[in-house]
Amino acid sequence: MLLLATSGIVRAGQPLALDTSMTSVPLSQSITYRHDALASDGASEAFQRAQEGQYAPLPDGNPSLGFQEGAYWFHVTVVNRNPEEPRWVLVQEYALSDNLDLYLRYPDGRVVHQSSGDHVPFGTRYIRYRHPNFRIDLPLGQPVELLLRVQSQSSMQVPLVLYTPGAFAELLRDAQFSTGLYYGIVLALLIYNLVLWLMLRDSSYFWYLLHVSAFGLVLFTLNGYGFEYLWPEWPWMADASVPLSICLALIGMQLFSRSFLELQERWPVGNAISLGISAFFGVLAIVSTQVEYHVVTPLASKTVLLGLAWIIVAAIVMLRRGYKPARLFLLAWALFLVGTAMFTLLAFGLVPRNFWTLNGVQIGSAMEMLLLSLALGSRYAGLRVENIRIVQQANEQLERSVIDRTKQLRTTMAQLGEANVQLREYSQRDPLTGVYNRGHFHEAFKQALDARLYDGKPLALLLLDLDHFKQINDTYGHLAGDDCLRHAARCVESVVNARGGLVARFGGEEFVAVLPATDAKAALKVAEAVRQRIQQAPVATRNHSIRMSASIGVHTVDVSRETVPEEVIRIADEALYRAKDDGRNCVRHSVTVA
Repeated sequence: MLLLATSGIVRAGQPLALDTSMTSVPLSQSITYRHDALASDGASEAFQRAQEGQYAPLPDGNPSLGFQEGAYWFHVTVVNRNPEEPRWVLVQEYALSDNLDLYLRYPDGRVVHQSSGDHVPFGTRYIRYRHPNFRIDLPLGQPVELLLRVQSQSSMQVPLVLYTPGAFAELLRDAQFSTGLYYGIVLALLIYNLVLWLMLRDSSYFWYLLHVSAFGLVLFTLNGYGFEYLWPEWPWMADASVPLSICLALIGMQLFSRSFLELQERWPVGNAISLGISAFFGVLAIVSTQVEYHVVTPLASKTVLLGLAWIIVAAIVMLRRGYKPARLFLLAWALFLVGTAMFTLLAFGLVPRNFWTLNGVQIGSAMEMLLLSLALGSRYAGLRVENIRIVQQANEQLERSVIDRTKQLRTTMAQLGEANVQLREYSQRDPLTGVYNRGHFHEAFKQALDARLYDGKPLALLLLDLDHFKQINDTYGHLAGDDCLRHAARCVESVVNARGGLVARFGGEEFVAVLPATDAKAALKVAEAVRQRIQQAPVATRNHSIRMSASIGVHTVDVSRETVPEEVIRIADEALYRAKDDGRNCVRHSVTVA
């Protein structure tokens, strides 16, 4: 179970301390915000305004601000008091935000920028998850400023939550279960009523199928799964799919209600109104592909309530005229109206975010679909005896479908576990060269230094810099430079990995290698082998053959004294600079051997 920040109330604007008891921390009560109506401020101006106290707490801690123009800035200072959790995940738990830009400012003035949102390709997200998310590195005891810029044509909802990696993994697990449960219900209802429609050929079942599938698409889109699975590289569709799917669902609702209530025979005036409303939503669906999102989506959201209100009016009229199947029908749509109303009011920022407003649509729609299925069964109660064999066959097929769905869900959960393992591996790798990144190197190097004290064997560190790399970029272009970096990484790996070492990209054209159980003499041989491998193997790229060389600094750490990673790196760096001063393309060992 996730633990919320309950150790004390942190006022907005004050630093938020993360202690060891916290694994999931909602930020609504802690952040301050500012509306940049012209969307003209940059990060520097936004940080300055935060220092000048121009930000205000969220109204009643409610992160739902309705449909707004311009950009919003959100600011909070975080201090990590948990030594076991240096890395956190910041999740924007609203899937439809267009553009999010996160700026992390550290005490040394360094600013790290990350982008997300459904106007940014899905593959660029830190974790492939339906909600935008960011990686947050929080050094122990140091105040880090989080500044988030949000600009979106959708509803301005910014429910920000900080998670530890373990808590976020639990969130993914729970989300898979709840999503599978809901869409399992939708799929079961679709299959069940599809069978009935194929057997009975009654138009009510067909329009019910349209309604269920279209509304399933609405929730699939609103919850971010459409952008995750259907159009991850198509930001335009991420916007257009919202009003378009809403209009399709409303058309299905109206035509199903018209058929179920038999308006054409029992109430011609009501039948004409239902057809007119359906035509209006059809036109709105076409318009939604041409008009900007912030114009058509609020209109579509509001008309959902109007369309539902008309269905309830029609059901009441038919009930007063003695049409008994309208009872369950009316109850179903009333529940759906309540759930949809809560979701719509939340989108406009008129109600606070809680379990009922967030899940009202899912709960209401699930109850509505179930009750409508019962209403359809009640409507055809007179045919039950004649069709009992058909119903039994449909039930058997439904049971088999549920079993198949359960098997698929188990398979999906297993695949998710494998994906999480792969995700951890990817997060440790440099995306350009494929070798380990600097963050993983620091962790592995510290462990190697500790292991040296126990196994009683020395350890060597190689710090390598490609000579005149800027000249390669300037002469052949950055794409050729990237090919050179990848080639150099392979050369270093081919030598170092054979000795049981670890290679990482240290930054730019610099690489670092750790060689456990290696003394100074052996380390110099390895470094010389690396230098020769790079010098002797030209890079064939873009109709050019580029020869490279490298300068290498070596430092060996014995077991006679304790040291820290930063000190070892500093000494190796001094040796690297001596190699550069001595004419480059050479290997130099540190003067001092620890």
